[in-house]
Amino acid sequence: MRRFDIIKWLWVAGIIYTFLQGYTFYMQRQGEIAVGCSFLCAFCIFQFIRRLHTLYYLHMKMKNIDKLNGRAFERYLTVQFRHLGYHVTLTSYSHDYGADLVLRKWGKKIVVQAKRYERNVGIAAVQEVVGSIAYYKADRAMVVTNSNFTKSARDLAKRNEVELWGRKEMQKKFHIKA
Repeated sequence: MRRFDIIKWLWVAGIIYTFLQGYTFYMQRQGEIAVGCSFLCAFCIFQFIRRLHTLYYLHMKMKNIDKLNGRAFERYLTVQFRHLGYHVTLTSYSHDYGADLVLRKWGKKIVVQAKRYERNVGIAAVQEVVGSIAYYKADRAMVVTNSNFTKSARDLAKRNEVELWGRKEMQKKFHIKA
């Protein structure tokens, strides 16, 4: 049995145990304890679902990443960057001023433009993230895509010191299987 399966079943057993304890206290007319156990059970369920969601994104294959919508791709990147040790803030879906994620690590701030595309990412993505550097007071900028970049996008990124992660870089940095 894999480690993940053992952890999953331990969580399920803990949730069931907590729920049964809450029910037992409720039946014995110990209402405060029952409410406390119910809240603890709800918290455990929430944490369990959140952990499953994280594990799903961490073990996703490239063909599944290609099927994500734009916001789901941003959430995917959030999980991956957190796994790499960054503190990640997901910006609002609209009016994001050119950055989808704001990363912090070692006192540095990095703005990220996420593009889940079927074709090559053009110059507009680099222009957006360059504009977001001043707004977010960032030290660096990057564009991450499941695709690749046009020549003009690579040229502009080089001039503005914007880091580009295309499909191959994503697979390498996040250890994604093809």
